[in-house]
Parts: sequence; structure tokens; C-alpha cells
Amino acid sequence: MAVQAQPPVARREPHPTHIHGQTLEDDYFWLRNKDSEEVLDYLRAENTYTAAEMAGTEPLQEQLYREMLSHIKETDTSVPYRDGDWFYYTHTVEGLQYPIHCRRHANPAREYDPNAPEEVLLDVNQLATDKPFMSLGALSVSPDSNLLAYTTDDTGFRQYTLHVKDLRTGDLLPDTAERVGSIAWTPDSAMLFYSVEDEQTKRQHQVFRHKLGDPASSNALIYEEADERFNVGVGRTRDRKYILIECGSHTTSEYRYVEANTPTEQFRLLAERVPDQEYYPDHRDGLFYIRVNDTAKNFRVITAPVNDPSRESWTELLPEQADVPVDDFELFQNFAVAAEIVNGLDRLRVYHFDHDILNTASPQTVEFPEPAYSAGLHVNREFDATGFRYSYQSLVSPASVFLYDVATAQSTLLKQQEVPGNFDRERYASERVWITAEYGVRVPVSLVYKRDAFHKDGANPLYLYGYGSYGYGLPIGFSATRLALLDRGIVYGYAHIRGGGDLGDAWHDAGKMMQKRNTFTDFISCAEQLVAQGYGARDKVVIEGGSAGGLLMGAVVNMRPDLFRIVLSHVPFVDVMNTMLDASLPLTVAEYEEWGNPNEPEAFAYMRSYSPYDNLQPGAYPATLVKTSLNDSQVMYWEPAKFIAKLRTLKTNHDRPLLLHTNMDAGHGGASGRYDYLKELALDYSFVLKELGLD
Repeated sequence: MAVQAQPPVARREPHPTHIHGQTLEDDYFWLRNKDSEEVLDYLRAENTYTAAEMAGTEPLQEQLYREMLSHIKETDTSVPYRDGDWFYYTHTVEGLQYPIHCRRHANPAREYDPNAPEEVLLDVNQLATDKPFMSLGALSVSPDSNLLAYTTDDTGFRQYTLHVKDLRTGDLLPDTAERVGSIAWTPDSAMLFYSVEDEQTKRQHQVFRHKLGDPASSNALIYEEADERFNVGVGRTRDRKYILIECGSHTTSEYRYVEANTPTEQFRLLAERVPDQEYYPDHRDGLFYIRVNDTAKNFRVITAPVNDPSRESWTELLPEQADVPVDDFELFQNFAVAAEIVNGLDRLRVYHFDHDILNTASPQTVEFPEPAYSAGLHVNREFDATGFRYSYQSLVSPASVFLYDVATAQSTLLKQQEVPGNFDRERYASERVWITAEYGVRVPVSLVYKRDAFHKDGANPLYLYGYGSYGYGLPIGFSATRLALLDRGIVYGYAHIRGGGDLGDAWHDAGKMMQKRNTFTDFISCAEQLVAQGYGARDKVVIEGGSAGGLLMGAVVNMRPDLFRIVLSHVPFVDVMNTMLDASLPLTVAEYEEWGNPNEPEAFAYMRSYSPYDNLQPGAYPATLVKTSLNDSQVMYWEPAKFIAKLRTLKTNHDRPLLLHTNMDAGHGGASGRYDYLKELALDYSFVLKELGLD
């Protein structure tokens, strides 16, 4: 008989933290030493144990991989978009992990010509040669179309290097910089603005101006942000007349601007920052059009003259709507598009300029047919366009790109993502249901399932995904890989819980800081009531979340371990107290506006009440697979490693596996190559199916 694999046992070394008259015990603090061979050996031992526990599922993993791959068009081309005299697009090629960025010259009518010679701008597969990881960050062609500025990260630590390529010769120029975030060209293509991060905290904090050909030592420091809660970035208005510097925290923003044609002039402050107020400007004909939440959480749109854009000069254009947040406002020469949220679903409204005045009385509304979907503005680089592109997808409809003609109010499909492998959307159904959470709050859940495998009789496994942080709304999108679960009778749900932005900023505020526990109780209510309504079996509830969604996983399992059968947790933020008490770590200070500052006694007590690592207790826990990456810069690998090490000493039901897998060559998003990502997903799904008895 085979000998059952034994899990690694991490040694315990007391490391108390005394604060506010209390003591935080952290016996696994030593796992933070990434340079220690002992730490690396422990992570490898956990990987070996996970492989041993998953032994026998290799054929299933291969089957799932092939199945998911069969629904992906491996050789494909994105919809070309125009930027000046060129159309830009990406290729994917069967067998290659990464996209190839290309362009073709527009014809004399400025239309796309598929017969024009193709020019390869950047082949990411070549950049990734002999590298286990490759991520492309910023990508920007110069206004004269001759140069390409781009940034790359080859470790997963999200530390990007700037490169400039001469597209006429294919040569790389000597102009380079480290730790670069955003980039913006000047109109003469002679200079670049770029932001850089602080080496320790990874906060984008400085903006430089660089003249091509000059040594880096001569770069001009244009702006430096001292407040550790704020990051900076550079960009341009859509009409390309102004270069902008944005300073933003989780709750507050501020902009500076300079005429693009005079980039060496001093940047001017648009409107000074006000705590808990965000504003986002664009420009048209001497006016800034600004989306702002100064008077209400749902945002309104105002205008301000360029020569005096201070708050005293603001004129309201679109007033705030009580139940309809304005999530975006896109400005063009002849029209504007407002992206709104109505009952948690996207809506696009189009406003015309009549004699240079935006007609707000009779907007056009772009209609969408399904009960649960995502829609939003696509790539629209041309300011003087007569229409705009938008994307649309649902849980059963593959991603599509449409062109909306403003004059005729008609949408034309440019492309819908092809799903091979005999996919038929009519075999699947989606629903939007509302769950009543604590104190009568109604929480939307989006559901998808295979029609002939679901009878709402409480027999199906229920797979519930959640996030609920940073005001990020869960996209209601199509997934070719998700079909592998639906085809096996699993009902898949997305819980749009408080803390996310699914219903606007107020929804976010109701699930952060001193109201964070609402996120967790919402999720628990969703799981309970979906089971009660017949969408899933009581003993077959699977839950998944990543990053801040991993915090959600840890919190709800501590609160209701009996409710869940299986947990998938990716790069989970589970060591809330130790991380938020260490201001030297990336993100910590900036995150005070999301979670609270534990150096304050009241915030400390509240955060400690839900911190997953600090609330682990002896008892039975669900089957759990936790995944992390060694080079993660956002949630350090040691958080999930410590969580697993501690839980191993407390978990009493040994018939439910507790697994940790660390990708030793990646960062926060896991594997960077598309085929490698599918293999990681095949491991996740095989774990779920094995535990459900569907393997």
C-alpha cells in the first residue's frame, strides 16, 4: 500500500508585537526572509506535498487543459483601431504564449486596409525568450509614428524597465529608465514624460521629462508627490492638446496640466485636492470637462475654463443622479459618452454637441438585451470620430466589439470572439437574482449554468466567486475556460457584494474601513440563500477569491467553516494586521484609506476582529487550495505561507486537504504565458472536481 504523503511542518519561532496594550503572536514571521534557503525549501516542500496530494489527477488535468484549449481560438487577431495614420492590433499564434503587436497603414480614406503591408511593432514572445515570466506594461507609439516606448517586467515583481525602439530600423535606443509606470510623448516626438516608483514601497511618486538622446542624468524632475497615500501618473487629453499629471489615492485625486506644444513650461494645478473627492478631466475647445464627486458620491460632470479651472469657476453640465452613478465620461469633438451604472448593470448614454454646447436634454441610450452583462468603452483614440467603439459580453455571450454611429444611433458588430469546440450559447442560461443580506440590504448575484444540467432542485454544485474591495465591480463576462465547469453541471455565481463598486461609490463605502465586515456577511448571505433557493446543494458549495478576494475567503471560512465544502484562494491578503502595521511594505500606507490604520486603537480592534490569520481557531475547515507567487509585490508570498502553516496546527478534520502551491517564477497574476495559465487553471479545476467526486 502507498504511504500517504505527510504535509511539511513549519517550525515555530515566537515573534510578538505589542501594541495598544495587546499582543499579536506571529510564530511564522521568519518566513518573510525570501533570501533564506530554509524558507525556499519550505515553499518547495509545500509544492511537493501538493503534487503528492494531487497525484492521480494528472490525466484529469490534461483533459481539462485540452478541453479549455479546444474552446480558444489560438491563432487570432484583435479588432484593429485607428490612431493617426495607422491601424493597430495584436496577433496570437497557435503554440506561442504571448501576443504580437502589429500595425498597418491606413488607406487614403483613413480606413483599414487588410492588404497593406504589416509591420510588427513588438513580439512579446521574443522578449520572453529564455525567461519564465514576461509582462508588458506601458506601450505607446510616438506622434510621428517612428518610435515605440514600452516597459517590461521579467520577474513578476511589477518593476518595469523603459525601452525605446526605432520602428524604422528595429534598433533599441539607449534611452531607458527603471521602475517606470506611465509614459506620455510630446507632440514633436522628441521628449517623453514618465513616472517612476519608490524602490521600497513601490509607490509611483515622481514624474520626469526626458529628451531623447540625452543622458538620464539630465532628465528633469517635474513633480514629486510627498504624501505616501498618493501615486502619480502621466497622460494626455484625447485631443492631445494637454499633458496631464494625475495624483491619486484611493479616495482623492488632483491634476496638473501643461500645453503639449510647450512641454518645458511649468505644469499648472487644475484644482487643488480635497479629501475624499475625486475628479477626472478631459479637454475640448478651451474647456475642461470634469467628472467629479464633490457634491455627491455618484459623480456629476462640470466644465471649467482652461485659463481658470479652479473650483470657483466650475459650471455644472450633468447633475448627479441619486441612483445612477456616472462611472466614466468620454469626450469627443462632436459628442460625449457617459458610462453609467443602473441597478449594477452598465449603461451608455450619448450626448451631442450643438453649436459647441453639449445637449444634455435628449441623450441616446445604447440598449443591451441580456439580464446580466458587461459593457464599456473600447479603444477610441480619435478625437474627431463620428462614432465610438464599445465592448459587450455576458455570461453566455462571447466578448464583442461594436461601432456605434452617433448620427444614426446604430451599432455595428465589428467582431465577436469565436469560441470553437462546438460551443452553442443556447445550451447555457444566465440569471440576475437579488439576495437579502443583513438589515434588508439587497445584493445582486449573477448566475450561469448549462440548461439541461440544472433544474433548481438543490442538487448541483454551486461555485461562488467574490471580491468586494477597492470599489472594483466584478465584470459579468464570458469565459471559455468556465465551460469546463458548466458542462459538468456546476452552477457558477458572481456575488456583487459591498466593498466592490458594482452599485457605485456608496456600495464601496459600505464595505470598507469600519464597515468591512459587511463584505463578509453579504457573501455568506449569498451562499446561504442561493442554496435555500435551489441553486446549489448544501454540501457542494465551492468558493473562490483572489488578492483582497482571498481576504474574503479567509474571513468567511473563519466565520462559517460549515457552510463551504471547497475553497480556492489565490494570492490571498490574509495577514491583515502584520502587513498593515509595516509601513515599509509596498501599498501599506496607501491602503489605510481602504482598510484603516491599525496604529489607531479603534481601527486596530476592528481590523483584528476579521483578519484571517489572527482569527484561525481549532476546528474543521473546508478542503482548501491556496496559491501564491514568490515574486508577488502586492500580497507577499509569506502571507499565504504563514496562513497555511498556522492552519495546519489547528485544523482537526484531516479528511479535507489543505494545500499550498507557490509559483516560484511569477507575481501577483500568476503565470504570464497563456498556455501556462491554462495549466494552472487545470490544477484548480481538478482540485475542485476531485473533492466534489466529479473526477
